[in-house]
Amino acid sequence: MDTKSNRTRWIQLALGLIVMMTISSPQYVWTLFVKPFQATTGASLPAVQVAFTLLIVLQTFFSPVQGWLIERFSAKAMIALGAALSGLGWVAASKVDSLWGLYATYGLLCGLGTGIVYVGVVGLVVRWFPERRGFAAGVVAAGYGMGAIATTFPITDMMAASGYRHTLFVFGAIMAVVGVVAALGLRSPKAGETPAIPAHKVASAARDVAPSAMLKTPLFWLMFAMMAMMSTGGLMVVAQFAAFAKEFGVADAMVFGFAALPFALTFDRITNGLTRPFFGWVSDHVGRENTMAVAFALEAVAIGLLLMFRENAYAFALLSGVVFFAWGEIFSLFPSTLTDTFGTKHATTNYGFLYMAQGVGSLLGGPVAALIHDAVGSWVPVFGIAIVLDLVVAALAWFVLKPARRAYLGVEGPAVPAVAAPLTVRTAM
Repeated sequence: MDTKSNRTRWIQLALGLIVMMTISSPQYVWTLFVKPFQATTGASLPAVQVAFTLLIVLQTFFSPVQGWLIERFSAKAMIALGAALSGLGWVAASKVDSLWGLYATYGLLCGLGTGIVYVGVVGLVVRWFPERRGFAAGVVAAGYGMGAIATTFPITDMMAASGYRHTLFVFGAIMAVVGVVAALGLRSPKAGETPAIPAHKVASAARDVAPSAMLKTPLFWLMFAMMAMMSTGGLMVVAQFAAFAKEFGVADAMVFGFAALPFALTFDRITNGLTRPFFGWVSDHVGRENTMAVAFALEAVAIGLLLMFRENAYAFALLSGVVFFAWGEIFSLFPSTLTDTFGTKHATTNYGFLYMAQGVGSLLGGPVAALIHDAVGSWVPVFGIAIVLDLVVAALAWFVLKPARRAYLGVEGPAVPAVAAPLTVRTAM
């Protein structure tokens, strides 16, 4: 690979990062618009929150279809369309007065748009960086996790000065334009534009496996179950974080000159973004499953310490950052592991199927955690379940996924299963 090709792929990574940042706000600043939407529609809080649930469900459960469309047509065009839909969802939401209008704009348009961009960009960058798939997936995932940091305060200020409708319209238009312009610079790599994977790094398939064949393998469903469990356990904490802080009596306590809850939420967003490229980079060097086992066990320890010191505002705020740091890496480790295993040709559609596990987690993590709390009157069992799920998935990564993937790729153990018989191994683990 020459210098020009190397420069090109880093430009592609930067463009993917920018597009991902433009679709971050619909999810991460939703909470700022809840009360204005309630006032405008006259609807109850649960009814308004359906729009947010719709956004997440459409983003995740439709991702296989979105991935197939990206591979069937132009990745550049589809990702640009997704960025446009996401921004236009805000523009259209600024004009609605009814609950169904909110569902059709913020829920439907933003959900479909963010889903297309997310699976499309991740599927593209893992092709450009075969030797750094974990790092590349982590970088663009960090853009989604941290992108709203740049918009939260400006949006808050504009809402106070000009109202939520004007704010939605202006920022929706800006995000659509920036996202589309960046997306139009994206493309798939050509032959010779990407390097080979060093033999001492992670195991990787030389032959591509189609989604229909992938879905027949127990290995895929193992990864799906692991990601669903990690998403459920993590979102049990994420979705109820403000409620935890209030019940533990630390939400309004002062830490470093700030109220503990907003400080923790800001700190958590930063660590949740930084962890994605960090652990992705680590996994490129020491192996996916090894990194998973360490990171997931770290989250279990962090949640345990958070529970132990829950009445200490400083410990609560700082340990919450460690929890998010140990959780967010699922968005770099799982797509890179999947692509290592089933190849790059169908990477976008294949990841679309795996990304549905995040949707499962979003449906179970929030409602199930709330039901458990209401049943027992405490958040402690919720923390306990999250810890158990972390430890189970860490053990699965080390003792089950690692040997299963090596056997599947033919690195060691029994012959490769019939569905993947044409597979050969590109690198050793």
